[in-house]
Amino acid sequence: MNSLAEELNSILRGSIVDDLLSDFGRRFYFPKGIVAQSAEAKEKATKFNATVGMATSKGKPMFLNSVRDQISELSESDVFPYAPTPGVLDLRNKWRKEMDEKNPSLIGKETSLPLVTTGLTHGLSVLGDMFLDKGDTVVIPDMFWGNYSLIFEGRNQANIVTFPFFTDKGGMNISGFEKTLADVPGNKVAFVLNFPNNPTGYTPTVKDGEKIIERLLKLATGGKKILAIMDDAYFGLFYEDESLKESLFGRIADLHENILAVKVDGVTKENFAWGFRVGFLTYASKNLGSEALGALTTKTSGSIRASISNSNKMAQSLVLKSFTSASYQSEKDARFKILKERYLKVRDLVKSFDSDSPLKALPFNSGYFMTFLYEGDSEKLRVHLLNKYAIGTISIQGKYLRIAYSSVELENLEELYSLIDKAAKEIL
Repeated sequence: MNSLAEELNSILRGSIVDDLLSDFGRRFYFPKGIVAQSAEAKEKATKFNATVGMATSKGKPMFLNSVRDQISELSESDVFPYAPTPGVLDLRNKWRKEMDEKNPSLIGKETSLPLVTTGLTHGLSVLGDMFLDKGDTVVIPDMFWGNYSLIFEGRNQANIVTFPFFTDKGGMNISGFEKTLADVPGNKVAFVLNFPNNPTGYTPTVKDGEKIIERLLKLATGGKKILAIMDDAYFGLFYEDESLKESLFGRIADLHENILAVKVDGVTKENFAWGFRVGFLTYASKNLGSEALGALTTKTSGSIRASISNSNKMAQSLVLKSFTSASYQSEKDARFKILKERYLKVRDLVKSFDSDSPLKALPFNSGYFMTFLYEGDSEKLRVHLLNKYAIGTISIQGKYLRIAYSSVELENLEELYSLIDKAAKEIL
């Protein structure tokens, strides 16, 4: 059992709560990870807060006017009734069409109609409940979003097995990915790939994407039954020409009958609407026809019904109406440009670090973040930055420091990185 859960259980021992907790309740805890560190930074990081995965401008969240302007124009029926458990039908159809536009390799392939979830976390949680039994294995890179542990290990009691995300040369470790999948005992395995990756901000090249597909086909042909989950939370924020700019879901959708592909995405980052909590979950597999996809969708809807009943109606209505705005795409393009400019600035800044700097930037080319490997204790560095310089960052695994440059203005990035480098040398 997780040590944080044990700590909480010890506090409750001998109380009525201790008598009533279920096994699930005893196993659960709140991680002292990104959320807790962000909360601390919110209080102390008065200079720069580079913790939270949001895009900001002048200290306020970015947003699309095509979304904001709809709020006062919604009808009562768009706001107050319950939404259907699978989500508003017109929104589900529209999102499916959007998927084709953003992923040309998906055009013409049969998928389920996207189900609406209350954000990405809920979508992943539903998948865990649907497909993972106690002791099952989930393969993920060693650089991963901490909430995976809470969902798959804490909630589902599955085993997370990691592989080194990067090779010594800096690209994705595709051979390690394949070997880790192959080494899982039995013929059933699940994996999650998240591009752009949180926390590193890395997306593989197009060539590496092809290699991933080849390795998956090889494993499936050999009899491995694979649940392939594409966590596309930061989809679209690709800043380099050689990066893979489509979700692998489009290629995996009809790759082999032994692979069930799932795309988990949403408007959270794609449409700059973090608080709306509107996510989507879409299935596909070779030879899985409309009847089978419909049955799977119905079964998954039951899981959604049993957990949250249905997602927020007003948020879904706002998203749906925003698609009709003439300025919708141009607004997204403008915000992408802002984030790309910040990325390019950070790319140049980390290249300018002294060769003897105790901070080494891991590969990054997309998304909201970049991550340093620190020679010392990254938690001590995080606290030092917070207490001495009022700068909020995220410590990971005691040796990595994640910087959310998406939430720092372009003109402040040089000072931010200079202070991070200075602080890293001070406590080493």
